[in-house]
Amino acid sequence: MRTIIPVGAVLAMLAVTAPAVAAERVETPTVSVAGGVTQPVFGYADAIRERVWVDSDFDSDRDGVKDVIRVDLIRPAATEHGLKAPVIIDNSPYYATLGRGNESELKADVDGDGLLDRWPLFYDNYFVPRGYAVALVDMVGTAGSTGCPTIQGANENSTGPAVVDWLNGRRSAHDADGDAVVVDWHNGKSGMIGKSYDGSLAMAAAASGVKGLSTVVPIAGPYNYYDYTRGNGIVTRGNNYLGSLARTITADDPARQSRCAPVWNEIAAADGDEHGDYTPFWDERNYLDDAAKIKASVFLVHGMQDDNVRADHFSKYWQALKKYDVPRKLWTARVGHIDPFEFRREVWVDTLHRWFDYWLQGIDNGIMREPKVDVEPSAGVWERHADWPIPGTGNVNIWLRPRADSAGDLALTPAKGAPTTRSFVDNPSQTEATMINSPEQPNGNRLAFLSPPLTEDLRISGTPVVNLTASSSLAEGYFGAVLVEYGPSTQNNRSGDGIVQTTLPEECYGESSPTDDGCYRPVAYRPLDVTQWRVTKGIRDGQNRDSVAAPKPMTPGKMYEISIPLLPEEYVFSAGNRIGVIIVGSYRNYSAETLASRPAITVNTKVSHLSLPVLGGQQAARRAGIPHR
Repeated sequence: MRTIIPVGAVLAMLAVTAPAVAAERVETPTVSVAGGVTQPVFGYADAIRERVWVDSDFDSDRDGVKDVIRVDLIRPAATEHGLKAPVIIDNSPYYATLGRGNESELKADVDGDGLLDRWPLFYDNYFVPRGYAVALVDMVGTAGSTGCPTIQGANENSTGPAVVDWLNGRRSAHDADGDAVVVDWHNGKSGMIGKSYDGSLAMAAAASGVKGLSTVVPIAGPYNYYDYTRGNGIVTRGNNYLGSLARTITADDPARQSRCAPVWNEIAAADGDEHGDYTPFWDERNYLDDAAKIKASVFLVHGMQDDNVRADHFSKYWQALKKYDVPRKLWTARVGHIDPFEFRREVWVDTLHRWFDYWLQGIDNGIMREPKVDVEPSAGVWERHADWPIPGTGNVNIWLRPRADSAGDLALTPAKGAPTTRSFVDNPSQTEATMINSPEQPNGNRLAFLSPPLTEDLRISGTPVVNLTASSSLAEGYFGAVLVEYGPSTQNNRSGDGIVQTTLPEECYGESSPTDDGCYRPVAYRPLDVTQWRVTKGIRDGQNRDSVAAPKPMTPGKMYEISIPLLPEEYVFSAGNRIGVIIVGSYRNYSAETLASRPAITVNTKVSHLSLPVLGGQQAARRAGIPHR
């Protein structure tokens, strides 16, 4: 370990010995690297803690004063003596309300000196001793920042880039006394990380193209807020959801809520809850369209069982990153809305460490020569692949073959003979369990189709799509679909997002101070033995059959081609089990909207089919026993 001599001590020695003894040269401190990663050679307890307010260009609460963004920053003491450090940024709206991580940690100034003593998550404990600075940013409109939250609006999305600009000398900031704070210890590289809302803010910063943002690690974030609150033309989150969330993240500040009420009322008037269509309101909350601006590398993480921020967020962005050849990495897991620190902790910390060392410290540790993708097709089974969907996957059309008095069949070819139709009545109160239970029993509110028992495992990787040719008895209609595995299997429970805290001693990552440590309770999966399992689902408004932005009324009784993309999946159907496709109308607890009337839905089963992304394509489907005659 290199000894760091304080500058003041050096000057004192020079005063005593000069001019008889020449000044001893003080070596500039640098990070220590072993095994391709930075080592913890800098202190944590003696690290420098600062609080600054970064100036913005907007006035979101309309009080006539530009908003300021509060930043709590911790950096090695060696940065005062020449160490150039990169910065890891977590920009969040939750530091004073819901907290961060599985243990809901909040920021805390314990001794009242105006500086942070308790830092949520382990990033500070682990990375500061390794030569990094960590900045926890109160998203504008929350906690110690001023302004109003607008739920992924332009002001929020500018928060991260403003901090990056300040770190690189392009924006002003001040301390509690109003004195300017200028950064002279930064190496010019920053990374943003965060789960959920924080992940969205990281991706928004990347999509801004801000100079100096070298990498982002968005975890379970919504990257198009239309897709988060909507499902192909149908409202899924309930009316005025954005205003409700704004009130949640400002629950610590009733005065702010009162000031911001007019702003939130304007949002409620413009969000289009009355129709669910895509409008220009959503453009600033949609980062997919700005993917071409990304200059940073991107490490995406998402749970395939995430029913909060659904998996289509990562899948769509992954394709955009490929399109623009953005340096990238991906983890997908059999969990819900969870940080990888809570489901693959040791591997995650090691991988994140190497990722940041490569992109922020410039250490060539080989991480970019490894397979890009880690997937978990079954709970606890991890694989590495060059891409996602897994190379070798091909879309296989599986046709819906009707029967007269029971569930229909699934086959690789359409039914012979003339076109046939099957009808059901939309039932908006029908639960998902009712939809998928007892598929061979008659149910006037759904259609069910089953494969024979599979003769070998069948693996899917990607986005299944149900393609219907169907009509509604009204000028509108909802069309839902569920992909089910019927038969015994062991799954990771969706309850609790698939994890549970254990009572074992805490696991520690990084160093500690008297008020903060990097220690957390272990977690474990929640295995569940089932006889049927909803694999994935989807829904579409028939009026948005061609576009979420341009609805077209349906002519009652007229057949239309209606494509229902299901949520993406990485999944293995087990040999001996059956694949099920369930067709419904409204989808309770998935869609917040229901139709005033209950239309009859009629499906042309001659041409309607499931497009399934099968690893091994058509041949694998045949080997698994799906009929092809």
